[in-house]
Amino acid sequence: MELLTNTKFDFIGRRKVAFLVSAGLILLGLVALVQIWRGAANLGIDFAGGTSVQIRFRDPVDLGAVRAALSKGGLAESDLQQFVGGRRVLVRLKAKGEAAAGTAHKVEEGLRAAFPGNPLEVEGSSEVGPVIGRELQKAASWAIVISLLGIVLYIAWRFEFRFGVAATIATLHDVLAVLGTLFLLGTEITLLIVTALLTLAGYSLTDTVVVYDRIRENLRARRRETLAETINASINQVLARTMMTSLTTLLAVLSLLLVGGEVLRDFAFALCLGILVGTYSSWFVASPIVYEWRLAADRRRRRPARA
Repeated sequence: MELLTNTKFDFIGRRKVAFLVSAGLILLGLVALVQIWRGAANLGIDFAGGTSVQIRFRDPVDLGAVRAALSKGGLAESDLQQFVGGRRVLVRLKAKGEAAAGTAHKVEEGLRAAFPGNPLEVEGSSEVGPVIGRELQKAASWAIVISLLGIVLYIAWRFEFRFGVAATIATLHDVLAVLGTLFLLGTEITLLIVTALLTLAGYSLTDTVVVYDRIRENLRARRRETLAETINASINQVLARTMMTSLTTLLAVLSLLLVGGEVLRDFAFALCLGILVGTYSSWFVASPIVYEWRLAADRRRRRPARA
């Protein structure tokens, strides 16, 4: 199936507008990164420290009643999520600089006292201290940095160095754009979000490699054309393939977002954003950077000749 045939979009001609849009997205991502590092963002218990308890009641419960019971027990600032059916409730409480130990037991005892006629069972709990949260922040940052370095080395080996740098910039652009958007929307930043960011980095790289493969082929076969014409033709040739890949992947991720439940919702939402941004960057960021780089190299080569 082909959604588009014989397209002739001028991607290189629109690169300056795209660069302005991308600069805004990168700036937003950098602000989010600084705020996360300062602890001013909506950090989950993985990074801020705290307690997570999943409880199953025998009968469905009202979430307002659960919140009132926790508030009465001194646990007012809790984040509650109720699963389909109303019997399962996920309780999250951030440590706020204090030790998280014993909070899970306090939640359990408070809810047992509040719902004596509705037996409950703790299906799982986890407690993370603030020190461990900071260590997880560092580990997550290193995971993203190492993955980007791996991208540079892989693309540089498969194509050439300038392609590797351009692909890394495009991938970093995607990660920062999604992170900035999530920060702007107040989404809780957890290890699952970091997983989504690493996943979309790999997805974005796959799209970029497809475009780069076609550019490399056309650089050999279309020697009489200008670089801009070659890059535009290459992107247009794989445009239908890229759109079909993005749409089919988006359908799978949308199913997770709509029916995957509360636990996977933020993860799926981050992936949806990543697919859209990654598709955009393979057209308007990765290839135009290669074009600008080669243009700058050509200008430097001409200067000695003019002199």
